Amino acid sequence: MDNTDSDDPSSLRPGVPPDSITFRPDLSDKVRSQGRHRGDRYVRIVRHASDEFSHAAPNVLVAAPEDADDRGPVGRTFFATKRFLIGQALSTSDAAHERLSNRKALAVLSSDALSSVAYASEEILRVLLIAGLGALSLSLPIGAGIVLLLLIVGASYRQTIKAYPHGGGSYIVAKDNLGETPALVAGGALLVDYVLTVAVSVSSAVAAMVSAFPSVHEHLVLWATFFIILITMLNLRGLRESGTIFAIPTYLFLISVFAMIILGFLRNASAGFAVHEPRHETMAASGSITLFLILRAFSSGCSALTGVEAISDGVPAFRPPEWKNARTTLTWMISILAVMFAGITFLAHQYGAVPLEQANPGYETVISQIARHVFGGTNAAYYVMQFATMAILVLAANTAYSDFPRLAYFMARDKYMPSQFTFRGDRLAYSFGIITLGVLSITVMAIFGGETERLIPLYAVGVFTSFTLSQLGMVMRWHRTQEPGWKTSRFLNGLGATATGIVAIVVATTKFTHGAWIVMVLIPIMVITFKRIHTHYQIAGKELEATTPITVADIHHVVVVPISGFNVVAQQTLAYARSITPNVTAVHVTDDEQQVKVFQQEWEKRESDIPLILIESPYRSLVGPLVHYIEELQEQYPNAVLTVVLPEYVPSHWWEQVLHNQTALRIKAALLFKPGIVVTSVPYHLSGAKPNRGISRLFMRHL
Repeated sequence: MDNTDSDDPSSLRPGVPPDSITFRPDLSDKVRSQGRHRGDRYVRIVRHASDEFSHAAPNVLVAAPEDADDRGPVGRTFFATKRFLIGQALSTSDAAHERLSNRKALAVLSSDALSSVAYASEEILRVLLIAGLGALSLSLPIGAGIVLLLLIVGASYRQTIKAYPHGGGSYIVAKDNLGETPALVAGGALLVDYVLTVAVSVSSAVAAMVSAFPSVHEHLVLWATFFIILITMLNLRGLRESGTIFAIPTYLFLISVFAMIILGFLRNASAGFAVHEPRHETMAASGSITLFLILRAFSSGCSALTGVEAISDGVPAFRPPEWKNARTTLTWMISILAVMFAGITFLAHQYGAVPLEQANPGYETVISQIARHVFGGTNAAYYVMQFATMAILVLAANTAYSDFPRLAYFMARDKYMPSQFTFRGDRLAYSFGIITLGVLSITVMAIFGGETERLIPLYAVGVFTSFTLSQLGMVMRWHRTQEPGWKTSRFLNGLGATATGIVAIVVATTKFTHGAWIVMVLIPIMVITFKRIHTHYQIAGKELEATTPITVADIHHVVVVPISGFNVVAQQTLAYARSITPNVTAVHVTDDEQQVKVFQQEWEKRESDIPLILIESPYRSLVGPLVHYIEELQEQYPNAVLTVVLPEYVPSHWWEQVLHNQTALRIKAALLFKPGIVVTSVPYHLSGAKPNRGISRLFMRHL
């Protein structure tokens, strides 16, 4: 017995006999074969090989990777360049393999925090120098206080990682435990911090270059822009490759710094820990040692804590068990950071290193001055140290490139940011967030001239605001859940919230006039914007309603076809419209009164069953009268679905678009915001022209 579907001639492929193959929408065919006996018939499903799709299951197609072979010259050039820069596209199923080992995670997620030792001690000395050289000795107790704060924050975030094994950044913790507004404040503060992380890290990298090669000084912004573009491209390649690329300079920097600290300590010990006099000339003291000055120096040195949250926010990037590996990596990061910061601060004091103005020729970083003393001049060891410092500072921006897109994804998922931030690119990276961060960082870099000391005052406000809200959220969580060990965890998070809250107040107070006010004004504006976006999505979701019927039986067509003349294009468009419904009207708009009668006579000769409406436009407007006529029809037939079928010329080459008046495009634009009107285009091509798939597929790939 034959159980195959009945043959519908309208569903068959052209040129295929109805009794042999029936066309299927899943790109397969049912082939009927005659058996040996007269009553025997067989049905065989044939799924055709395709470069574009593969069959995963019945009625389930899997799109193949994009192929540039048939895109045309523009498409091929674009995609060849793209593949060269960021590599071949990865399947979504490969996401599980894009995880980081602890060693790579230390390089990818800790590079910001670890690299901060290159400028944190220098910023402490820069503030203390206001009170003269005698005040520089205060860098040691201030540094000790910062190390203590670092240990407190590290212990606090270990509790956060345990409580949020799938990622617990400040935004998520605050949203779960404190509510919407604190979460948006934390999210906005972190987004600003990530932009400044890139700017500060890259500007410090350029400063390291200037120390070794003074000729670079004249092109600070240019070099900074180059590095930001480079790091953006590397991150667009995806997480795993970024981890491999970033591991080498990170560990080279760690080895170089520890070698410098150990050798410097041994040399100081052999000399009885004698303190050297500064070699560089400094400006005369313009102030005295006050509590406010000490607090300001402390707040500047707290830039060493930036990036500590990155591991807590990036737990999903670790290999299983994610939260345990994240806690281990966080402990290593805090330990290494504390030793390096303390060691560099100590050596800066011992060797009389002083901060210089980056805008002036002859600028040299504090860490460069220490390296010259320890390694005995500008030898190979010194240049290795400077290269490692420059490399990790450039790559330290990767922490922001890892966390900014992820945070933007979370906020976009919750409808507080545009939905574009939820889309993943070819390499499983949140490409829109990565590119946005790159553009914003370059903008900030250009505004502040690529000078680190001008960016630092903006830096720590957002960091400690988010730290405080995160720790407060954890205190509320432990109090609410009372999980095993909750009292100890609540104490640690409470201690962290108190410490970071005090620092946030100190930073906001001491750096307000030095640029912190910009961030303090910007964050509330961002929070208002987030809420406006959220309100828009809520309204759009509630007001989303069908402007045309949603059942076939309720659809009654009224079709309007604008035509410009009696040609093949008009005929094919009218034939298409007539296949939809008999209620078709052809409309011709003219500004020539004499043409009306001629047009009517020509139409009558064709004996068409489609009525023709002629609209005189004495003021030579085409779109306006046509749209008004369509609106009148809509009012006359409110229960009908009004469809406008437009003939639309498609040129063979993209540059030919400018040679045509784009009438169809203007009509579609005018009808776009008219509810209940459906616009359909019937394309036509020049005879013999090859279809240009390149441009269309180029745009389709990114829609």
